Amino acid sequence: MKVNDPYAALRFKEFNIFLLVRFAMVFAWSMQFIVIEWQVYSITKDPLSLGIIGLMEVIPAVGMALFAGHIVDQKEKRNLLVKCILGFSVISFGLFVLSLPIILEKYETKIILYGIYGLVFLGGLVRSFLGPTIFSLIALIVPKKIYPNAATWSSSTWQLASVLGPALAGFSISFIGVHWSMCVIFGFSLIALMSLFSISRKPILNPKIGEPVFESLKEGLNFVFKTRSVLGALTLDMIAVLFGGAVALLPIFAQDILHVGSEGFGVLRAAPAVGASITMLGSTRFPLHKNAGKKLLLAVFGFGVCMIVFGLSTYFWLSVLALFLSGAVDGISMIVRQTILQLKTPDNMRGRVASVNSMFVGSSNELGAFESGVTAKLMGTVTAVVFGGTMTLLTVGLTAFVSPGFRKLDLQKDVEDHES
Repeated sequence: MKVNDPYAALRFKEFNIFLLVRFAMVFAWSMQFIVIEWQVYSITKDPLSLGIIGLMEVIPAVGMALFAGHIVDQKEKRNLLVKCILGFSVISFGLFVLSLPIILEKYETKIILYGIYGLVFLGGLVRSFLGPTIFSLIALIVPKKIYPNAATWSSSTWQLASVLGPALAGFSISFIGVHWSMCVIFGFSLIALMSLFSISRKPILNPKIGEPVFESLKEGLNFVFKTRSVLGALTLDMIAVLFGGAVALLPIFAQDILHVGSEGFGVLRAAPAVGASITMLGSTRFPLHKNAGKKLLLAVFGFGVCMIVFGLSTYFWLSVLALFLSGAVDGISMIVRQTILQLKTPDNMRGRVASVNSMFVGSSNELGAFESGVTAKLMGTVTAVVFGGTMTLLTVGLTAFVSPGFRKLDLQKDVEDHES
């Protein structure tokens, strides 16, 4: 196998099946979130309701994250992922039922809204287990020497699904409505579930099976907070996403500012993922691990600039371009972060470290949605987005100033050690 083979991970059959499972799940999840956003804002016309969607998911996702990481490190990963996908399937079927015309006619809007929030809350519980399980399973499917390549392909698949899911959501809302869009989502969850059984069960590499929960959690947290490269990458990305994300406000931009309807909403929602996908596919041939610290800082700075441009734009295609470029630089950030985690995390601690990652980065998306909803309510939509982008730029400047070691972070030696 070539040392710099861009297709190294794809030469393993189970990894290709894993990519299919991940694509189907991310496609379904991202499409579902968009359909929910559209339906809720159409019902309420209140930007705060969009923030509440994020809050309903982030509360259980953060609250259960560390405990979920402990469970993932103690259990067999394939079967645990089966349970996660089953849980998502039940939730998507519940949303399908809630969108039935007969249900919408029979029950008050408030009851439907609370039902949606309740199912989103359950989805947060599922997500707290899903991320750490997927992160841990990758390491059991491919050899250590191609972890960086596998992480890039996995992230690229995630982004591709994030492109197609929102895009299809926008068009499907227009052509087949919310109800049948939910049916499509449920179908993709079943595809993921059936494909997963083609992956064999994996060994449990944790030598401390039965370890007390609090000792296990303490060990995972200590590792993260003592490993500067991991802590720096997670903190920077968390704060940037928390203040720089405007995605939760896209229904408002589509309906009230740019006036482009559900089709334009789908394009806006997909634009960042298109940019990130191009970046990630390019990175399979041009790795980003050299001078990783500088590249991460520049990428997050560029993300903040793009958010400010998007917030000020009143032209649809300029807004699309700003979101596209934000995704391109965000793709760099994601690849560097995932490479750091894969290279620096011991096998017996992957579930717990991935859970901390989900608390720092994954949950900041939902907290960012809540922050965006609140600031839009208080400041106005455009001011809220510009404020978030400005805070992102300040965060990058502060990180570069107080952490010169992070600026010098280079992963070249770690990659060479794994390849040797």
